[in-house]
Amino acid sequence: MAMAGSAGNGFAHAFTVFTATFNRAYSLPRVRESLAAQTFTDFEWLIVDDGSTDGTAELVEGWRASAPFPIRYERQTNQGKHAAFNRGVALARGRFFLPLDSDDACLPQALERLRHHWLGIPEGQRARFAAVTALCQDGRGHRLGPPLPAPVLDSDAIEIKRRYKHVSEKWGFTLTEVLRRFPYPEIHGANFMPEDLVWGAIAAAGYRTRFVDECLRIYHQGHDQLTGGGLKRGQLAGLALWHRQTLNQEMDWLLTDPLGLLRSAVNFARFSFLTGAGLGEQWRGLADWRSRALWLAMAPAGALLAARDRQQGLKN
Repeated sequence: MAMAGSAGNGFAHAFTVFTATFNRAYSLPRVRESLAAQTFTDFEWLIVDDGSTDGTAELVEGWRASAPFPIRYERQTNQGKHAAFNRGVALARGRFFLPLDSDDACLPQALERLRHHWLGIPEGQRARFAAVTALCQDGRGHRLGPPLPAPVLDSDAIEIKRRYKHVSEKWGFTLTEVLRRFPYPEIHGANFMPEDLVWGAIAAAGYRTRFVDECLRIYHQGHDQLTGGGLKRGQLAGLALWHRQTLNQEMDWLLTDPLGLLRSAVNFARFSFLTGAGLGEQWRGLADWRSRALWLAMAPAGALLAARDRQQGLKN
């Protein structure tokens, strides 16, 4: 079902399907095949290559001449997935920005259904919404995680986690114009930033997300991770920022999810100590008396965990 000209608002396409990749030439064909099967065709595929050395550029160039949809390829030196994401958002020509990882796929009706759910939001309410998010299934067609509390749930990235305790894998689009206002921090030497830095900031700004109890993405084990596994030095700054943001933005949820906020207080101290930030710097980074009180109570535990991490050794 082609919908030419359906993008609107100065965008050339309805969707930018965005893939950040690093040495995934072996799995990118799965992404391409799932996009070629889409029933809704008003989209571009934007690939940002984070420094691959496995022939990814040549593979994509071979596809561009014959693909039934526009493919754009951009290459950068290895900086991490968050930097590739920021670049993709800046370059996107689609109104809806839809990340699809380099070893995953989506169902043939995925884009059509996501757009359907967006149009299902009453027009007078859409200004409050930034995203539509669906659920995921594995390669055998089994749902990942529990169902949502309702077939359609209007919530946000903070409430869905704190109130509804729904933390399983999800997938969907966010308005490109909103993402451009909430980029990932880019810090020299940091090659990882948690996704919740963006989704949490968007939620804290008051934007809603329409969550739908429908599996549209196929999540494959061996999931694309541009940073790899294990705690690394390049991850510490991003983890400290994430837990600081959580304490600064989510303290209203303390009574609903006390353990979650306690964990963030411990981990803010832990990762801050590991980056070399002392008590005074940590204190100044917290804006709420409640977050400061919680952090102060948990800082000794954070210091102990940081000492353990140092003893075990951090990867470069």
